[in-house]
Amino acid sequence: MTHMPQITSPKLNRREFIATAAAAGGGLALGFHMPARRPAAAQTAMPIGAELNAWLMIGTDDTVVIRVHRSEMGQGSFTAIPQLVAEELECDWSKVKAEFVSANRHVRENRLYVNLSTGGSTAIRGSHQYLRKAGATAREMLIQAAAQGWSVPAGECAAEKGFVVHKTSGRKINFGAVAEAAAKLTPPADVKFKPHTEWKIAGQSFPRFDVPSKVDGSAVFGLDVKVPDMVYAAVMTCPVFGGKVKSYDEAAIKGRKGVIGVVPIPSGVAVVAEHYWQARTALDELSIEWDEGENAKVSSATIHEHLVKGTEEAGAKVRHEGNFDEAFAKAAKKVEAEYHVPFLDHACMEPMNCTARVSGGEVEVWVSTQNAEAALATAAEAAGVPPDKAFVHLALLGGGFGRRGRQDYVAQAVLVAKAINRPVKLVWSREEDIRHGFYRPISMGKLRAGLDDKGVPVAYAHKVVGQSIFAYLLPQLIKDGWDRTSMDGTFDQPYKIPNVKFDYVMRNTHVPVGFWRSVGSSGNAFITESFIDELAHAAGKDPVEFRRAALVGETSWLNCLNMAAEKADWGKPLPKGYGRGIAINQSFGSICSHAAEVSVDEQGRLRVHRVVVAIDCGYAVNPDNIAAQLESCVVYGLSALLYGEITIKDGRVEQGNFDDYEVIRLDQMPKVEVHLSLTQGSWWGGVGEPGLASLAPAVCNAIFQATGRRVRSLPLKNHDLRSA
Repeated sequence: MTHMPQITSPKLNRREFIATAAAAGGGLALGFHMPARRPAAAQTAMPIGAELNAWLMIGTDDTVVIRVHRSEMGQGSFTAIPQLVAEELECDWSKVKAEFVSANRHVRENRLYVNLSTGGSTAIRGSHQYLRKAGATAREMLIQAAAQGWSVPAGECAAEKGFVVHKTSGRKINFGAVAEAAAKLTPPADVKFKPHTEWKIAGQSFPRFDVPSKVDGSAVFGLDVKVPDMVYAAVMTCPVFGGKVKSYDEAAIKGRKGVIGVVPIPSGVAVVAEHYWQARTALDELSIEWDEGENAKVSSATIHEHLVKGTEEAGAKVRHEGNFDEAFAKAAKKVEAEYHVPFLDHACMEPMNCTARVSGGEVEVWVSTQNAEAALATAAEAAGVPPDKAFVHLALLGGGFGRRGRQDYVAQAVLVAKAINRPVKLVWSREEDIRHGFYRPISMGKLRAGLDDKGVPVAYAHKVVGQSIFAYLLPQLIKDGWDRTSMDGTFDQPYKIPNVKFDYVMRNTHVPVGFWRSVGSSGNAFITESFIDELAHAAGKDPVEFRRAALVGETSWLNCLNMAAEKADWGKPLPKGYGRGIAINQSFGSICSHAAEVSVDEQGRLRVHRVVVAIDCGYAVNPDNIAAQLESCVVYGLSALLYGEITIKDGRVEQGNFDDYEVIRLDQMPKVEVHLSLTQGSWWGGVGEPGLASLAPAVCNAIFQATGRRVRSLPLKNHDLRSA
């Protein structure tokens, strides 16, 4: 038996933690390109041109290459980001191509591209200011260069669709002809942005750059990467979180065809072979003895008991206004309830994987990641090289949802490549992927509310008891004993109730947790909006009217709520066994309302027929992207609502593949209608995360309307939905 040496996990530096905390991430005809350590021209046929700033380059043929600093995981950022730059640049959109930025350059030049983390619905809302400035600055430099060539004042010139035009004489010159001269000028300190009413490129549903390659199969995801002399690694880590390898028997697989060897990694081992299946089957035959530790005694039942005991604690005060206890005691009607939401896995279509090469004092990784900067920091740490000697080739992501903001799989790949001195593609099995995630935290809510004799809410208390993401990832961000991510979707919703009390009790477990699509609101919106529906029922009022009364003065909220209700035909009669439900939530800078129409038959079988979504995200850079994101939220959200549940037995995750961690099938997909209710003021909101939160309560409220059964825990597969 080979005894396992102790290996310390590569430390994640402060920059990675900060970048990760922000998270929560192309078509050949339009120039898909993934730069890393070499100039663009050295890798593809992208044109050589003049770089006017770090964000864009203009070729002599008028091609405009716009650099994208966020990952593309299906959300459309690879197209929407160039739209913002191109709008202010006033270029010809048909000449635009896109490429990913260089993470190495970003680090070498003092975080040149501001933030490479893709999560928290920040790709647009967190970037629009400096992206528009990059385009506007380049525009003014092109105008200045043309004006100098003509010996005319720059104020007499303007940029129009890839040309600089002298308004007095009518002369014009293309961008490519003046780009080199413009690149030598000092950028203006201040530039003006175009009002959105004059947008020609931003605000339009242009086809996405990444779609053609995904259709014809030429798109490069992490799993598609191949480099010379590459071998494969399959990994297995201790099934109990916090456990480690005690020993393994390498002799059991020695001499197997294609097998190169076994490499220890933190908490596990990797088997390396010439082909993946050789590595995977050899790993299955490797006799591993685990040191599971005390966590092997933990189960879902013990975790549930751990949470329930937390309801007896006072907890940290998050928001206390008025006098809840007095108002609740005097209330004409009292409503109390407990709600529970489970651990959830991200279940990305593409399992975790990374290709790594360590040689000559440098490290390269080819990877699907939501944070290229964090991947670079992790790779450098694991390889033992300075950050400026690390290079990241960013691939397309086959799903992220927050999971690919963590870089554990990158560290594994680099450690293995360094150990065997060959490029390695490390691939997780589906089982490893589901059983070693960073899960949506388990949580529960204890709620109490009081109504006056007119059915108006006068007292409201919500105590959240659950696991903290920041305690696991960023403990320095926990202030006054509570985690903001655990409370999102509770205290921060603007219902007008005079006496409120929001508290938080932290009850952590050994299960690793992280950012899952819409984070705290993914569970808290279900709890909050289901309970608001309970109050409406107790008051004998229509759920929409009840919310309207409690949201007086909240114009954007009311607009979204009313739009969802109107488009969903709220109030119109439905057949027996059918119901409509509605819910609304604010998170990640946007307000989103869902209205759902469902039916439940006599056997308790649920069918979600229709989902109407109304969102106020401030501005729409690419409306089709928004619609696609919100439709994807319905797919992802319904999968979690119907089936999603990570359970623990003997300290380990019980689920391992899509047979026991199900997602919805095509025939379960409802009709989805998306409507934009845009403020268009100073407000820029997200889409991919806020578009999920209010789906679950809308469906569950519809189930109540159809059956009289109130759902207070998820997933629905655990419930008998037959009419009460």
